[in-house]
Amino acid sequence: MTNALTVIALLLTAVTATTAALTRDPVRQAAVLALLGLCLALLFTVLQAPDVALSQLGVGSAITPLLILLTVRRVRRQEQSEERPDRTE
Repeated sequence: MTNALTVIALLLTAVTATTAALTRDPVRQAAVLALLGLCLALLFTVLQAPDVALSQLGVGSAITPLLILLTVRRVRRQEQSEERPDRTE
């Protein structure tokens, strides 16, 4: 039973990681990255590493995607402000 769970968790992780690598849109990539963090946490739990799984939940599933989303938001705001002409003439 444990071997089957390990194989399933590995397959889920591999599929999610491949999807994250092939996704082009940064917002969607952040969402897939959060899902990848959950899959990795599941894998670590199956491999009996609950401390690593908890760390992965916090960092890989929450903080990293959040930082990516905040960065994308800031970059898009800067791009929009550069496209607008100044009205100080």
